Amino acid sequence: MDSKVRFTPELAAQVAGSDAPATSAAQPRPARDVPRRLTHTREVVCRGYEREDGLWEIEGSLLDTKTYPFHTVHRGHIPAGEGIHRMTLCLTVDNDLLIRDARALTEQSPYRVCSEVNAAYDALVGLRIGPGFTRRVKEMFAGVKGCTHLTELLGPVATTAFQTIWPLLAERREAAGQGMSGEEKPPLVDGCHALSRDGEIVAMRWPAEVRARW
Repeated sequence: MDSKVRFTPELAAQVAGSDAPATSAAQPRPARDVPRRLTHTREVVCRGYEREDGLWEIEGSLLDTKTYPFHTVHRGHIPAGEGIHRMTLCLTVDNDLLIRDARALTEQSPYRVCSEVNAAYDALVGLRIGPGFTRRVKEMFAGVKGCTHLTELLGPVATTAFQTIWPLLAERREAAGQGMSGEEKPPLVDGCHALSRDGEIVAMRWPAEVRARW
């Protein structure tokens, strides 16, 4: 019996969507100083733009390249360094992170049918970026309902939306004398390790949140 596993696009999609642990505690850790060679690069770039009409555009792009040439059924020979996946996702959102428009673009892909699913991402319109957003979109575009790579872009695009919009709005509210009220919880508290309610950063920036525990 052949114990080798053939790595196919279908298997890659399953791995990307799997919740199974990636490592086993029973296996020893490998050495870290072993020589290596680059074979594949994935570049993800996200940018946030402020529009003149008061809305915001958050654009995420993904590019996959390999250091060696290979062949695909639809594109034939792909030289080393040429894009395998080159995709862009652009969301137009308002100050409340409500998605007002969504556009998906597939410029390069292994199969010519990949771009057929781009229109499915119009369903993002009307969703709000916030708690549960990543889980929701993974359900919406699971399996044949979406593109693995475009759906993966939604995570960093959502984070970029927050990083783009919230600091500028907070700064402008402060300048206008409209800072947060004492009863309003800062949205960042308990959002990550550094901003734990028990940590020094929250104690310095939002001392009322620390006192609220006692």
